Amino acid sequence: MGWHQLLAVALAGALALLLIAAGVEDARRREIANWKNAAIALAAPLWWYANGLGLGDVAWQLGIGLAVFLIFAGVFAAGWMGGGDVKMIAALALWLPAGALLNMLMLMALAGGVITALMLVDSKLRRRSGAVEVPYGVAIAAAALLTISPTGF
Repeated sequence: MGWHQLLAVALAGALALLLIAAGVEDARRREIANWKNAAIALAAPLWWYANGLGLGDVAWQLGIGLAVFLIFAGVFAAGWMGGGDVKMIAALALWLPAGALLNMLMLMALAGGVITALMLVDSKLRRRSGAVEVPYGVAIAAAALLTISPTGF
């Protein structure tokens, strides 16, 4: 295994650990620490280097990341998603090629729907009133983990 491959494996492992930690934190506290999202975003250039991306590819990834951030910032402004969730999705967009990103977003939407439905049922069974606060970071992390798995990346 060469240096670049070793670096790519180490970065994918670090990303997986950050995603698990972010998902657990969101499930417990309904927030994702900024440092976790920053670490994901700031490790992306190392990922590009390890995978031999050229300047054109890097520019494309940055453009995709910005577009994803702006779209999901609108989702945040509408009150449908938290800021930590938006930052995590944008940070992940820096890592994933367009096709893998679309797969992740589809998996995220499905997982988010399941989590929301389960939380609504739980809320009804416990006779709780008020809005249900969904830990969407769990869905984002799970979708990203499935996407970066050996069969997904």
